[in-house]
Amino acid sequence: MVIENGLPQVAMFSDGACSGNPGPGGWGTILQFTDAAGKMHEKELSGGERHTTNNRMELTGVISGLEALVKPCAVTVTTDSKYVADSVGKGWVYAWKKRGWVKSDKKPALNVDLWERLLPLLQKHRVTFVWVKGHAGHPENERCDRLAVAEREKFS
Repeated sequence: MVIENGLPQVAMFSDGACSGNPGPGGWGTILQFTDAAGKMHEKELSGGERHTTNNRMELTGVISGLEALVKPCAVTVTTDSKYVADSVGKGWVYAWKKRGWVKSDKKPALNVDLWERLLPLLQKHRVTFVWVKGHAGHPENERCDRLAVAEREKFS
């Protein structure tokens, strides 16, 4: 396994999909790592809900991928969700929590239950978020989208 600063290195790709907002939704996540012999391993995860939002599915995909890792890892999460990538990368979620889950515009933060699941995972793993444009030909992002849509369709 490739080690980065003492931690196994994992590439995660995640996407969410929703028909209506709210409506039926799904998420798909791909985990990739290379073992010590240089062989790449991959795991696909997916799930969905009957009544949800796109942002909830985006968050759930990332959470589910991080929860699947049994030991601390250096994880690069590639997502097309500005909501997820910017909320963590720009520190918004930490400010919301500090203010009692209130945003700077004084409105309540959304999806608090999911953010509270994600924050401990961000402490367990060293996570870097990379944003990619959705539906722009990124192979793993497109695969995650297909997984998410397939899960969403189970509820349509």
